[in-house]
Amino acid sequence: MSEEKINDFGLVSDQIMSKSLEFLGQLGVAKAGIQVLPKYWTPKLQRGVVRVDHKHVDKLKSALNFIQKIKNKKIILKSVGVSGILNKAKEKYLTN
Repeated sequence: MSEEKINDFGLVSDQIMSKSLEFLGQLGVAKAGIQVLPKYWTPKLQRGVVRVDHKHVDKLKSALNFIQKIKNKKIILKSVGVSGILNKAKEKYLTN
């Protein structure tokens, strides 16, 4: 959710990785296997997929709470769902 639509995947990805590194550290991000997947970014819905090890989902969600602005625009990043299979995540959360 944001004041304006964010069409630049790179900005979103950079913020997710930056705050994850800040919150978890390099070792934590490596253990969690956090990957922001550009293939699954949907600018129209302002949704995307972040891949993370199932044991670290809560840590990633906590890191997302620290992202409050992108390019001086207020935003709220939230998890709308969790799936064990990428294709199911795409089908369920990225189509509308």
